[in-house]
Amino acid sequence: MPRSDIDNPLTIQLGHEELVIRRRYETLSIANDFLVAIWFLVGSILFLFPRHETLAIWLFIIGSVQFLLRPSIRLASHLHLQRIPDSQWHQ
Repeated sequence: MPRSDIDNPLTIQLGHEELVIRRRYETLSIANDFLVAIWFLVGSILFLFPRHETLAIWLFIIGSVQFLLRPSIRLASHLHLQRIPDSQWHQ
């Protein structure tokens, strides 16, 4: 598969290696999204109780850092796919 077709959503020819890589990064991204949602939900609830405000702030900070991980995971996936030699795309 030519490199220009890697990001084409209509690309049908996928090698086994590409499927494995895409699924792993997609799973990691989904897990990250769930954790972000949990941190922000719990942090929001804790803001209702003034004595837990510091913990709520820390959960928001953790969630914000994980928002930074989201594009990092996508970038790592693209870089990983680009490192696969062209000969492996046509197995």
